[in-house]
Amino acid sequence: MFTGIVEELGEITAVETLDDACRFRLRGPVVTEGARHGDSIAVNGVCLTVVDHEGDEFTVDVMAETLNRSSLGALTTGSRVNLERPTAVGARLGGHIVQGHVDGTGEILERKPSEHWEIVKISLPADLARYVVEKGSITVDGISLTVVDAGPDFFTVSLIPTTLALTTLGIKQPGDPVNLEVDVIAKYVERLLGTQGGTR
Repeated sequence: MFTGIVEELGEITAVETLDDACRFRLRGPVVTEGARHGDSIAVNGVCLTVVDHEGDEFTVDVMAETLNRSSLGALTTGSRVNLERPTAVGARLGGHIVQGHVDGTGEILERKPSEHWEIVKISLPADLARYVVEKGSITVDGISLTVVDAGPDFFTVSLIPTTLALTTLGIKQPGDPVNLEVDVIAKYVERLLGTQGGTR
């Protein structure tokens, strides 16, 4: 489990394309500290398993399902990525409950800078719109954010200078894809209510 609080901005150092998968080598001095084979690290909000680790770099394998469901397939050598290790038991939950299971992708539609923050508008797939509510939580490229406005096919978030400086949302531009993970609690509530409704 993650919290959506990005620990560092990492970098893709190598990409190996396989028949039905992809292998990434990434640089991340913070998240590789104490890393071991089999550990989980979220890359742009996608929970991936450490296959190899040497120095401040680690390798992950990404299967076709993940490439199809997320924006990881668009990454190339030199791409910057958000990195986060799983939360430790007993640690503060600084963001919200994040599984690292991407529900779909959106696209940066618009950026509106102001003196102290920036409003970013992001497209929202129709099948995810029902889970996104004003002042609710959403994960964008692994970043726990609060929804400012929720429309039928978009939502907006307000980014503080720290988020702009330390995550990929500071450099992504209109047209760039982002990974989206909606609040898992909303999905469970929907399933439970649907099950109850069907048995009455």
